[in-house]
Amino acid sequence: MKKILVFLFLLLNAGQLLAADFKDGVNYKTIAPQETDSGDKIEVLEFFWYGCPHCYAFEPYINGWKKKMPANVKFVRVPAIFRPDWEAQARAYYALSNMGVIEDLHGKIFNAIHKDRKRLTSLGLLADFVAENGVDRKQFMAEANSFAVDAMVRKAKMKQAAYRIQGVPTIAINGKYTTSGSMAGSYENLLKIMDYLIAKESKAGAK
Repeated sequence: MKKILVFLFLLLNAGQLLAADFKDGVNYKTIAPQETDSGDKIEVLEFFWYGCPHCYAFEPYINGWKKKMPANVKFVRVPAIFRPDWEAQARAYYALSNMGVIEDLHGKIFNAIHKDRKRLTSLGLLADFVAENGVDRKQFMAEANSFAVDAMVRKAKMKQAAYRIQGVPTIAINGKYTTSGSMAGSYENLLKIMDYLIAKESKAGAK
């Protein structure tokens, strides 16, 4: 019986890393330092794409983490643009952010694509969708094609290149580290690695 209990314990804890197990180059990567836009807060970037099933699966985890993230942390999403046809969704993200409705629409866009199988691959289709969810279509299109969103999209592309993002979701911590689900082994571990690196940066800032 004792052996069975030990086996069950090991099984339940399989794949769960401890902070002492986190290794640079394995579970996270130290990168060339990048400028951050978070002032004296620790910046956490999530590079994502609405069409990515892994980003969709990670959403409940990151949403739960955000509710209890440290007060000295600033969380920022960055839409990845690996191909020209991904830019429409990036523009939609920034347009909705500027309109102050992204927190209501962000999850709905994910659900529409992955749960309802809607093809939100153009600004027109995205405009129709957000209009169905209470957003003024004309205002959305104007914002998505504005100079402000042009600049935000350019900045997102520059960040993606500077951080050498190869896939999504990828998390960047304070311009110094990157990690991902594949490096962590699971989304639970990914959150633990994020907390570990945040604590590491908090400690470094306190010195």
